[in-house]
Amino acid sequence: MSGGHGHDHGAGAAGATGDHRRRLAIVLGITTTVLVVEVIGALVSGSLALLADAGHMLTDAAGLTIALIAANLALRPATPTRTWGYRRAEVLGATLQAAVLLAVGVFVFVEGIRRLFEPPEVGSTAMVVFGVIGLAGNLASMLVLTRGRGANVNMRAAFLEVVNDALGSVAVLLAALIIALTGWLQADAMVSLLIALLIIPRTLKLLRETVSVLLEGTPPGLDLDEVRAHLLAQPHVLDVHDLHASQITSELPVLTAHVVIDESCFQDGHAPRVLDQLQSCLVGHFPVSVEHSTIQLEPATHAGHEHPAHH
Repeated sequence: MSGGHGHDHGAGAAGATGDHRRRLAIVLGITTTVLVVEVIGALVSGSLALLADAGHMLTDAAGLTIALIAANLALRPATPTRTWGYRRAEVLGATLQAAVLLAVGVFVFVEGIRRLFEPPEVGSTAMVVFGVIGLAGNLASMLVLTRGRGANVNMRAAFLEVVNDALGSVAVLLAALIIALTGWLQADAMVSLLIALLIIPRTLKLLRETVSVLLEGTPPGLDLDEVRAHLLAQPHVLDVHDLHASQITSELPVLTAHVVIDESCFQDGHAPRVLDQLQSCLVGHFPVSVEHSTIQLEPATHAGHEHPAHH
């Protein structure tokens, strides 16, 4: 006997309302515009700090794009050929974005160190102009997100990203002012290194999370030894084997298990209640709530037929 247990996650994945998606879309538009402007500014002024800040904006544009794509894809229904819909597309997109961002961060870091020793001429006036545009864009994004920032994790994260960006733009302006007032060209490289240090750890964290999902790693926060011990402690349970847990996307853990129970449960009709009990444990008992579980109940006599390699 086996059982599945599931809820409709579509609405949650899509964000609380269309208003949140609209706010994210507006901020993505502003962020992308500022990103393009800063790349042009970096080319005009020769400033690595502006290019680094554009890279920083790229991390946030990527995050916002992934959030929006995930919200829209989660609304698409599952089909017989794509039984989880397009949920995994979010993870693939995030992995690709993280790989690109890591390359940007490493380039800026290496180039920043080189420029500390051989600082090229930097147009501080152009740096100030483009830095101000960047900061104005960030402040506009903060205004758009302020009202919805407490609504859900996605919106809160987006707001923090924009605050982070604003700090990057302030750092670029500071470097421009130092160069304009003192002629100390290394200020540009120093700010670039600072921004690279903001980009690289965040990107590595994102890569670790997405690769773990793609490699079918156990969801973070779910200890399978603890799960096994808890299931074994339930009444009538004799053994638990073939226990696997993974994630379809970052917020959709799934678990499968074969559970050997007393022979009598099958004879007195008690097995369905045992199944309900086991699945309700998985939903409420652990730090990660597993709402999608498939449990195969087996009598002790059946366990002998299982392949030993799977135990």
